[in-house]
Amino acid sequence: MAELGPEAQKAQDVATIIGRKSTQMGPTRDQLINTGLRYMPEQGSAAFTVPHFDKFLTRAIPELIMPPERVKKTALG
Repeated sequence: MAELGPEAQKAQDVATIIGRKSTQMGPTRDQLINTGLRYMPEQGSAAFTVPHFDKFLTRAIPELIMPPERVKKTALG
């Protein structure tokens, strides 16, 4: 989200940057909202609650390395 800039971002755009589907991001979105780091100014978008937080994140974490996607285990496997 920080790579997209300080304004509100669409959930789909954030998911695309990190190589995930928007539907997979629900729990992470909820955690960030509950901790007060972001809010939803309108349906389907999110923004940081702290001014210039995007700049801080890109300085603190210059290269985002995503862990491999976890596959849910099913009853059959």
